[in-house]
Amino acid sequence: MSGRSSGGRSLGRPFGWLWAAYGTSALGTRLAFGAFPFIAVHLLHAGASAVAVLAAAGAAVGAVVAVPLGPWVEFRRKRPVMIGMDLLRCAALLSIPATYALGWLGFGQLLAVSVAVAAADITFGAASGAYLKSIVAPEELLAANARFESTMWTTTVLGPPLGGAAVGLLGPVATVVADAVSYLLSALGIRAIGGREARPPRVGSARLRAGELLQGWRFVLADPGLRPLFLNTVLVNALIMATEPVLTVLLLGPLGFAPWQYGLTFAVPCLGGLVGSRLAGPLVARFGRHRVLLVSGTLRACWLPGLVLVGPGGPGMLLVMAVEFGMILCIGVFNPVYSAHRLERVAPDRAARVLTAWSVSAKAATAALTALWGVLAGQAGPRAALGLAGLCLLATPALLPRRGRAAEPVPVSGASGASGG
Repeated sequence: MSGRSSGGRSLGRPFGWLWAAYGTSALGTRLAFGAFPFIAVHLLHAGASAVAVLAAAGAAVGAVVAVPLGPWVEFRRKRPVMIGMDLLRCAALLSIPATYALGWLGFGQLLAVSVAVAAADITFGAASGAYLKSIVAPEELLAANARFESTMWTTTVLGPPLGGAAVGLLGPVATVVADAVSYLLSALGIRAIGGREARPPRVGSARLRAGELLQGWRFVLADPGLRPLFLNTVLVNALIMATEPVLTVLLLGPLGFAPWQYGLTFAVPCLGGLVGSRLAGPLVARFGRHRVLLVSGTLRACWLPGLVLVGPGGPGMLLVMAVEFGMILCIGVFNPVYSAHRLERVAPDRAARVLTAWSVSAKAATAALTALWGVLAGQAGPRAALGLAGLCLLATPALLPRRGRAAEPVPVSGASGASGG
């Protein structure tokens, strides 16, 4: 297999298999979109607060578990790490249908699986980002990230309605099985890359020291081009994700959305992400990276307050679709640009630690805000919680970088990366 950039140039066989593996696991994840909240609500009869705890605790504990894995991944071959994380996620997810068939499935197991999957997600992301940097030329990173972004939104368009249909016919556990199988196929795809990956040289002591756990954060917070993007993306993503269980409970509970309606409502707007990811490269070529980051980053924060007005039936579906389409279109432009920029600014021997720090922060912030918004939804109602999240999101563009030079790539080298403590 050979991945091709948006300009038609081949990005190489390793990227082609990495892209195929990503697409397979992404489709499985989208098929199981909302499976855990749906299982909690309909099989275990959990309420809004419990669903929020499920999302928050899994992400929070998974992030804590993943903290020491960034330095551990940094000095190991990345492909075996990715394969191991795929197999771990597969095994964890398969435990759910196994215990369900035996009548032993409980809320505690959903929490445990959420933790395992969250930690494996972070570790896989750090390894795959570092590996992508090693197999794709710097000038092709935007094209590669746009391809991943486009694939993610394509699978999001296809996955939720298919998953919703599968839930209606077979129950939510069937989509968990599909997700588990997708991770197995992803592991096989990464193994098919072949070739010999050099083991990264170890810098400093062979033993992991406590100080190394914070090096990823130190680098990000000291870099004027990464620090504002780090703060902005962590907060924006956390606010958006914090509303997901609240909106799930509102749509499936008081508003009475059927599973197919729920899936379709979130699938159609993802066409906006597909369009946005295709526009990212041409927009950067015409207007420059800083302007694209600033405009798309600002616009993506303006849509969420509209969800306060959602009602039942067709009009409610259309409103959610319109709000989500506008937000996802802007996200589709923003994400590949900032992802490529982040990789370009990070030295190869720091990439795994930086990406781990970024993901851990995002997971932790998401967990904290999801728990908080679950409490708010339980006390003030889902609409009030959605409205407050929307108002907070409107303030986040203030964190975007205001200076153009901070958003432009800078040369990095292994030597510069190794010099830090």
